[in-house]
Amino acid sequence: MRHKGNRGWKRAAFWLLCLSGWWKTVGAQIRYTIAEEVKEGSVVGNIAKDLGFDLSHIADRKLRIASESSRQYFGVDSEKGELTVSGRIDREALCGQNVKCLLPLQIIIEEPLQLHRVEIEIQDINDNAPSFHTKDGVLKIAESAAVGSRFPLESAEDPDVGKNSLKSYSLNTNEHFRLNVKTFEGGRKVPELILDKPLDREKQPVHKLILTALDGGDPVRSGTTLIKIIVEDSNDNEPQFELQTYKASVQESAAVGITVVTIKATDLDEGINGEIQYYFGVHTPEQVRNVFSVNPDTGEITVIGKLDHEGTNSYTFDVCAKDKGQPKLEGHSSVQVLVIDENDNPPEIILTSLPNPVPENASVGTVVALINVMDLDSGENGKVDLKIPPKFPFKLKPSFDNHYSLVTDSVLDRESNPEYNIDITATDSGSPPLKHRKDYKC
Repeated sequence: MRHKGNRGWKRAAFWLLCLSGWWKTVGAQIRYTIAEEVKEGSVVGNIAKDLGFDLSHIADRKLRIASESSRQYFGVDSEKGELTVSGRIDREALCGQNVKCLLPLQIIIEEPLQLHRVEIEIQDINDNAPSFHTKDGVLKIAESAAVGSRFPLESAEDPDVGKNSLKSYSLNTNEHFRLNVKTFEGGRKVPELILDKPLDREKQPVHKLILTALDGGDPVRSGTTLIKIIVEDSNDNEPQFELQTYKASVQESAAVGITVVTIKATDLDEGINGEIQYYFGVHTPEQVRNVFSVNPDTGEITVIGKLDHEGTNSYTFDVCAKDKGQPKLEGHSSVQVLVIDENDNPPEIILTSLPNPVPENASVGTVVALINVMDLDSGENGKVDLKIPPKFPFKLKPSFDNHYSLVTDSVLDRESNPEYNIDITATDSGSPPLKHRKDYKC
């Protein structure tokens, strides 16, 4: 299946091809759609036919792929003109939790030399079942816990996306607890137990529940975890947070020790039963613990590691407040931290293909080279302007998103100037702006 459109690939890369003669850049792009994990050798489509080329001339014109990826997942049959799968494609490894998974390809054909853009959309298959990090969990609940009390449970994880991702939870039938599922921003689902009937430790000191996570695939895949509930005696008021969710933002250059947000809970009990300390939720991943810490006494969440917007632009994690009673009671909340992008990545220029001489009789407008630009920053920090000095008989002509053609702007004269050393400058729109320069000989 293929689609044509004018939407550019957001992931910018740099290409510079110096060519003699006529270079043609095609603005429209072809998109094919395949499922992940298809067999090696599977045909994606007849790229030669779809581009309108005569199959009998394909071998002579050297149809080939110039991939922006460090690994080649596709190849071209030079005789049939077919685009084929040349290696295992794992959508989760390539695109993580992104709903859209697109692999960009650039197709080059010679005599005359042409560049075509191709996008391969990798569709998810339900090849992963939901899973819990903890297979056998223990939850301690005081027998004095009030009916309606809530107890957060571990969330399951499913690398699949779309309809194949985690969709629901279920709990085995029992007389004391029911299940509730909270949905947060971004679709994150967190299960929690709600106490429906008072507990009596003397009658039943231990309850065993099975929590099941189900995805939306066909057939449905599932994962389970065993929850062992130990009923304890003591203090009757649990700490309560002021907010269900704390939201904060921090610059990606924030120094170690900077306070991001302060969480606060209160406890109606007196004395030691009302004294509170703060902690990360029990299932908080190491990725969060490596960059943030929680002061147990003040509830201050501070930076302890290096932040990088390009690596992780936001963090969501659970926190708890525990009192000092026996047994300890705890309240729960959630924290969302947005990492603000800064202009910490300069633009980049990558030159590919060796320069070829340009005939001095080349007509005005002849394409000499193709240039791509890239900046890892986002927003204004990632917008790049490409320029060359005005003294040369060349100019830059935009092609599509962050792609330019270097074309002749006047008649060339070899006797006057047999060679040009052009200074190409890429400048982003950050404050202050960052630059990258590269020389190109023609």
